[in-house]
Amino acid sequence: MSKQSASSVRPNRLRTFTGLDWESLVGVIAAVAALVLEMLGIIEPTVLLVIAVVLLALLFIRDMRRERQDERMLNVLERNAGIMSRLQSSLQPAEVDLIGPSFIRNRTEEFSKEAEGEMIWFNVCLLMFQPQWLFDLMLRPAVENPAVSHIHFVLDPKQRSTWEEDVLPKLKFTIAPHKVPEPHWVEIDEMVSLIVTRTRSSGGQECLLSFWGEPFMSHVVGREVPRYVFWVHHHSELVTHLSELVRRYRLQSHQDSVTY
Repeated sequence: MSKQSASSVRPNRLRTFTGLDWESLVGVIAAVAALVLEMLGIIEPTVLLVIAVVLLALLFIRDMRRERQDERMLNVLERNAGIMSRLQSSLQPAEVDLIGPSFIRNRTEEFSKEAEGEMIWFNVCLLMFQPQWLFDLMLRPAVENPAVSHIHFVLDPKQRSTWEEDVLPKLKFTIAPHKVPEPHWVEIDEMVSLIVTRTRSSGGQECLLSFWGEPFMSHVVGREVPRYVFWVHHHSELVTHLSELVRRYRLQSHQDSVTY
């Protein structure tokens, strides 16, 4: 046997040795010895009876000690479970996730696929839809998502020519262009860009929030492309404020159209 195998056998034997129930083993040895001595006539039967009573008492004491150990262990487990429960209840899920350049494409596509019901794109830069691949990555999943009923754009009139020349022609080649009506044209004096919708995973209203300018936007070949985006979850109070911002501009666009 090699030294390595011999050294691995020793710990196993040691664990077996230390794991024996020595109280029971000693009791069995004592009982066997007493029976042998009684059969040889060395001790009286009354002594054998005394030994049996003592052994029973030892076993009873052992069982009582084990029961107390089990009770202490149960109390420790209950306390630990209570601590873990309090810790878990104190942990609050993140209200906002920051999405960096490495994940922005995947998370934006995920957001569009998770959307359901009405979807609002507020103050987004339409120049980013000029390349077909960006349109297919960001807007097409939302348009072709069967759970999305309508997609409303709320845009500044300065982007009207980009809408007519770059977005509308691409929308016609999607499977559901009727989901995207004419945008709400209204002068927007905000530095935020939003995509607002209810998501299937949360069942509540959520937002993709980005800001115009550096460092949140990157200037690429004459267009602004989001570099950092915030995914605002439904349990955040920020969702209410952002939804109210969008509602106010949509209402303003209706008033402007009636006045016009």
